[in-house]
This record gives sequence, C-alpha cells and structure tokens, in this order.
Amino acid sequence: MKKVSTAAAQTTKNFSQPKLTIGLDLGDRSSWYCLLDEVGEVLLEQKLSTTPKAMREVFGAVPLSRIALETGMHSPWVSRLLSELGHETIVAHARNVRLIAESRKKDDRLDARTLARLARIDPQLLCPVKHRSAQAQADLTVIRARAGLVRARTALVNTARGLAKSYGERLRGCNVRNMNPEKAEGLSPELQTALEPLLAGIESLSERIRECNERIEELAQKRYPRVALLKQIKGVGTLIALTFQLTLEDPHRFRKSRDVGCYLGLQPGRRNSGQRQPQMHISKEGDPYLRTLLVQGAQHILGPFGADSDLRRWGLKLAERGGKNAKKRAVVAVARKLAVLLHKLWVSGEVYEPLRNNHNAVSAVA
Repeated sequence: MKKVSTAAAQTTKNFSQPKLTIGLDLGDRSSWYCLLDEVGEVLLEQKLSTTPKAMREVFGAVPLSRIALETGMHSPWVSRLLSELGHETIVAHARNVRLIAESRKKDDRLDARTLARLARIDPQLLCPVKHRSAQAQADLTVIRARAGLVRARTALVNTARGLAKSYGERLRGCNVRNMNPEKAEGLSPELQTALEPLLAGIESLSERIRECNERIEELAQKRYPRVALLKQIKGVGTLIALTFQLTLEDPHRFRKSRDVGCYLGLQPGRRNSGQRQPQMHISKEGDPYLRTLLVQGAQHILGPFGADSDLRRWGLKLAERGGKNAKKRAVVAVARKLAVLLHKLWVSGEVYEPLRNNHNAVSAVA
C-alpha cells in the first residue's frame, strides 16, 4: 500500500475508478480521509479542514463513492453535505465500532483507513445510523437551548442557597421559577449585597426559559400537529411530546413499537450463560435527554398526582414487589412502556384510552 503525501492533493480530480470507498475520520478543526480503489488498494490519504468549503472542494471533485464516517459533533452536517454531492454516505455508530474505539494503535489516519476497509467489506459492520433532517435538528436545538438554560438556573439556585445556609440564613420560598432579588429581603444586608447578582441572573434565566417554552408551544402547533395525539397521556406535555417526535423524526423506521424502548436505551442488558441469568442495568444508549424526559413523565404517572390508567396500575403493581430498588425499576419500566405507547399513538393516530384493559375485562365478563 502506498501513502501519497499531502502534496498530491491536486490529483484527486484525476481518479477514474468506478467504485471508490472512502473512510473519513472527523476532527474538530481538521479531518483525515482515505481513498480505496475497488480492489482495496490505498489511493490517497490526506488531511483537510473540517469546514463546508473544504468538504465541497475535496469530495465534489471525487467520483461518486461510498463514504463512511463515525457519529460525532460534525457528522450531521457532513453527512447531509456528502449526500447532497451524490455520494453514498454511511454514518457508523462510534460506540459499536470497537475495532477503532479499542485499537492500541489509534490515530486519525489509521481510523480513516479502518473505516474505509469496513465500508468496502460490509457496511453493516459499521452499525449505520440515520441522522435527522436539518429542519428537525434546528427545531430540536430550541429544546436543547432550553435545557441548557434550565441547567444554568439550577446551578445558580443551588449556589445561592448554599451560600445563604453557610451564613446561617435561608432564602425565602422554594420555587425556582419565582426566584428574584426580593427573596433576599429578610437576609442580612451584607448577604443581600453578595446574592443580588445571583438572584438577578436567576430571574433573567427564568424569563428566557419562559420565552423558550412559548417558542416550543408555537412550533408544536404550527409544524407538528401530531404532538396533540401524544399529549393525550396525562403526564406528557408539549416538551416531552415534541422532543420525542423530533428525536425519532420518522416513526416508520421501527418495525415494532417495542423497538423504541431499546432504541432509547431503556431495555435491560442481557448476558445469559448456561443457567445464569443476571439482572443487568439498562443500556442507556440513544438520546440521554429524551430518556430523562420519559423518566420524568413516568415519575408523574406513578406519583400522587398521576391520573388512573392501565400504565399507572401496572407500574404500581411492579413497585409493590418490594426490594431495595423496586420503585426505581418501576419508574424505568413505566418510562419504557410510555415510549412504546407514544410511538403507537403516533403511528396509529388512535384516541388514547387510559383504562383500555379494564374496559376489555368488563366486556369479556359481560
């Protein structure tokens, strides 16, 4: 195999091979790519800038090829750009390509070569994933921005309360949505002066979060009417329903609704061997923020304010089995069933019946 130096960059336009395979290892500032011909020989290994302009210049001059890259921060826009240029783009699941992740000789050039060889042999070895569209990603960014604001507000609230307690005093009220400089009126003057910037920042963040909530409601009403179907379940609001729809984007990509639980990492792992069947934790694959929202919805369903439903009855019965972590396991199990139920409503468009099993049992007895 021959390595061509970076000085040979201008020769990319002269390739005439009908079946090129390219491995692209993405970096934050620069990336490596490796070109293989139809017999597996290396034609070119070279570095390029991770910018849309550089990607268009390099891969726009290459004949239509199969290009493999790993999931990462830049993979969504790069995969869309390469597809627009007409290339067959394969986005490999970075967590499952252990030949790269666990390699003892790991660098960007060798990773690009490994991606190219795997894509040439069998693309399924890369466990390919599908990125969402540009519009769905832009709408989902509004939700992710809101989540960042909520995390920042929580950190500021915890800081303010901790500082007050260390001084032997406490802030009035416990609702973070109404936290403002007025909450420090009963504190000592020196503590009021110290906490004023924190409380003002918390109040400003709360206002920004309310603006994000309004944008999310507007998005759901204008572009995603199916959100109303998912909101039929008590405990599922616009935020959970819209995040679920934007994360999955295409409900028909799943053969069965039960596959959604595995996709979101809510399915327990399995390592059965002989007579041993150990209880394992959930895989935690997929989108962590959506998984968090589903768990929050499950906690509401099982909580004191949850409406009566088949899902709530099933979860409470599961929690009654006892054990140290029975309630936690019940919450995760309800979150998994909630994801399945949301997908089913999304695909079928049916009216949600909270006590459907109970009605069926009564009809059978009658």
